[in-house]
Amino acid sequence: MTGEEGLPRPRDLSTWTTRRWLRVGVAASLVVLALLGATGAWVLERTASLSRELVDVKSPALTTSIRLESTLLNQETGIRGYGLTGTAEFLVPYRRGLVEQETSTTRLAELLREDATGMRDLKAVEDAVEVWQERIARPIAASPPGTPPPLAIERAAEAKTAFDALRTAMADQQEKLLADRTNARDELFSVMRLRNWVFCAIALVIVALAGLVFEGLRRGITTPLEKLGTDARAITGGDFEHPITPTGPADLRRLGAEVDSMRQRLVRELSFTEEARLRLDAQAADLRRSNAELEQFAYVASHDLQEPLRKVSSFTQLLQRRYGGQLDAKADQYIDFAVDGANRMQTLINDLLDFSRVGRVHHTHQSVDLDSVVDRALSALSVSVEESGAVITHDALPTLVADPTQMGMLWQNLIGNAVKFRRPGETPRIHVSAEREGELWRFAVTDNGIGIAPEYAEKVFVIFQRLHTKDVYNGSGIGLAMCKKIVEFHGGTIGIDTAHTDGTRVVLTLATAPAENAEQDAAEPVAGRGGEERES
Repeated sequence: MTGEEGLPRPRDLSTWTTRRWLRVGVAASLVVLALLGATGAWVLERTASLSRELVDVKSPALTTSIRLESTLLNQETGIRGYGLTGTAEFLVPYRRGLVEQETSTTRLAELLREDATGMRDLKAVEDAVEVWQERIARPIAASPPGTPPPLAIERAAEAKTAFDALRTAMADQQEKLLADRTNARDELFSVMRLRNWVFCAIALVIVALAGLVFEGLRRGITTPLEKLGTDARAITGGDFEHPITPTGPADLRRLGAEVDSMRQRLVRELSFTEEARLRLDAQAADLRRSNAELEQFAYVASHDLQEPLRKVSSFTQLLQRRYGGQLDAKADQYIDFAVDGANRMQTLINDLLDFSRVGRVHHTHQSVDLDSVVDRALSALSVSVEESGAVITHDALPTLVADPTQMGMLWQNLIGNAVKFRRPGETPRIHVSAEREGELWRFAVTDNGIGIAPEYAEKVFVIFQRLHTKDVYNGSGIGLAMCKKIVEFHGGTIGIDTAHTDGTRVVLTLATAPAENAEQDAAEPVAGRGGEERES
């Protein structure tokens, strides 16, 4: 007859498997802990329930009842003073008390809605208040000021009787509320004592179970696993031919055999992984070569397009100057279209050339004071800033190791965009903030402009992508793409904070010093045709 895992059914404890020991031990522990846990949970729930009732209901109800009594006393004092003198100032505490009375009775009704006795007491108080208000307070308060109301003298005895009945009802209510609070507090203390005993018992049982578990684990698992670990460390050290010697219970012996099987498989996989690494290195080299060729293409294409475009632009402008006004309106319009298209193409090519130069021409890393860089950017943008009336502020900016030319292009583009995309009829307000985050600086350019919808937060960083026509906002759509390239060249990140809705917030990070690989990449510029770089 066989038992678990195909082994002979154990006839004594010494032949039990680790799984069987664990099952029996865990089952017994869970039963004990479940019983203690259920008791503890009930005690905790009862303690919390009594605490909530005492703090949230009993005590606030008594306090509110006392406040209501004080409010009614103030009303009675005001009415009595008005009845004796006819002076209108005595009605001020009465009218204020009416508002406080409404608040207090509403609060009491909320607190006592589940207490039938408390609601009956509250109804008795409200009825007594209504009798006093109807028979005494309201008629006297409605009498014209100046002289003591005759009604106050006529109903003086009735007023005293009605208010004494009111005070009696209030006293009965407060006596019961005080008794309820005292009973709740006593019951809470009793349950808390029980809770302490229960948790002491739970702690003792847990300590005993922990001791038993520790000793069982040491004998049945820890020692055999230490031997298995010693063999595994030998393999980890590079001795892949070191065999695993299974020891301990049957299940741990099986584990040792499986680990040895895994060792043999690792030997086979290592050879395959080495081949895959060599292929991956070759693909990475191809990708670097492809990126270099693409950047060279953009650089060469922008240069080669300069000369024919200058010729097109010059002759279209010459046509406009010489024959403008001599042909019909359609001809003049066509010439204007040609001139405008040539000029915009010239701008796009120049922008593309600047884009291709990032990381290729300007890569002189040195200490750069960003305060000075931002000041120079503002000076370059002074015309647009003055025309728009923009208010531009910035925090104290750090000094970084970066390319100064690229930093100038970065901040001029970011601040220029914030000024350009302003809301019509509203003064642009732009703030540049800086915050240290470990080895990085986190910058944010925040404005109150037209903003960027979340679905376009990624699109705006793609080259030549525009969200508006050139008739609304001029530009080539390359500014933020260039900013992204500059920031990533310096080892940082840039993006739109979509949580900021009152305008636009561009968030970017820059390292205090460039990474080694960035400097090495920068040291290898893409060559133009003929092996030399060409500038327009």
